[in-house]
Amino acid sequence: MKFLQQLLYPAYEARLARSIKGKPQPKHVAIMADGNRRWAREAGFTDISHGHRQGAKKIGEMISWCADTDIEVVTIYLLSTENLQRSTKEVELLFDIISDVVTHLSQGELDCQIRLVGHLDLLPPEITAKMQAAAQSTKDHNGVIVNIAVGYGGRQEIVDAVQTLIRSEAAKGTSAEDIAKLVDVDLITEHLYTKGLPDPDLVIRTSGEQRLSGFLLWQAAYSEIWFTDTYWPAFRRVDFLRALRDYSQRSRRFGK
Repeated sequence: MKFLQQLLYPAYEARLARSIKGKPQPKHVAIMADGNRRWAREAGFTDISHGHRQGAKKIGEMISWCADTDIEVVTIYLLSTENLQRSTKEVELLFDIISDVVTHLSQGELDCQIRLVGHLDLLPPEITAKMQAAAQSTKDHNGVIVNIAVGYGGRQEIVDAVQTLIRSEAAKGTSAEDIAKLVDVDLITEHLYTKGLPDPDLVIRTSGEQRLSGFLLWQAAYSEIWFTDTYWPAFRRVDFLRALRDYSQRSRRFGK
């Protein structure tokens, strides 16, 4: 049976790829790369670091899958502010793995442009400096824009945007009453971590969980959401193509 699956898989993958040609495709895909720890446990590993490392390898693969699509921006949720409450050992491991991912992406053949989104000041200074240097080195790349969400919280992003907006206007001497009049959807959007980029058209969450968990709360207001039971380390191109096929069949009404 396994041999038969391996034989048929390439044909099925090719068929899926053909099925989305000429169909509506997302420009911005956001990924909630979830299930690393559960994958490791179910695979029989007692050390969950195997799950995190396998999940890290998957990121470059997934970005390479965008080559034959219309996708221009990918946002990957790797570390939430809540994740920072895990054990010190696991958090330190995550810091190392994520910084290595950013470095790897910056040096690879993907030509992607890396941006860091989140509360980087919550991370150790040396980790932040390493990631910022790697991201800066990609500023002239012409490939897919990759947002790495690390130390990220959706509510905090909105709070940060409003605070930055208020400070900016106050520095100009704008009164509190006039600031209140100025605040609207567009102005807040201009101060988000993802400013200048389109909102995600499609949000993919792996591992069977069916919630946003604070991910891009503002930007994902009208995103299409696709859930899969597959854990992130086991996520395949065929799963990715299924998500794109499902997206192409949806009618987006943006609340209308």
